[in-house]
Amino acid sequence: MTGKTRAILVAALALGCVASYVMNSGNDTAPPPSPEPSGGLVLRGLFVGPSAASDSITLGCLCDSLADAIEWDGQQPEPRLKAGAAFDDLRICAREARLRGDSIGARQPKARDEIERYMVAQLGTDGGPVDAGKRSAWVKTFREIARAATNATK
Repeated sequence: MTGKTRAILVAALALGCVASYVMNSGNDTAPPPSPEPSGGLVLRGLFVGPSAASDSITLGCLCDSLADAIEWDGQQPEPRLKAGAAFDDLRICAREARLRGDSIGARQPKARDEIERYMVAQLGTDGGPVDAGKRSAWVKTFREIARAATNATK
């Protein structure tokens, strides 16, 4: 992935986070928590400490933006992200850019470990080439992590 490509993807992710924050910042009344789907990822109670709420919201926004970026890339005539390792590199690059090198996982090890377990169960550990089905699995996995992280604050 070139530096220019990375910069464009990071900018798109950051814009998605800002838009999500702005759209949700004026809501004084929170909707009732959505029920956890059976077999879905549950992160409630795994974010702890003074930054728990902001960490879970930030993670939810980041994962939702990652899902959007991977999905959008797959709709292009010639996708740039063609391997599981590229998706993981995008995740790392986006986290570093959004958090300026800070690590939610270091502050929230219980959530980090549960997310890792979930990702391995859903995606395996193969970083090789992806087809449309595998790309869809990555998108679905990131959306599920976003949902679970957002629900952890409710």
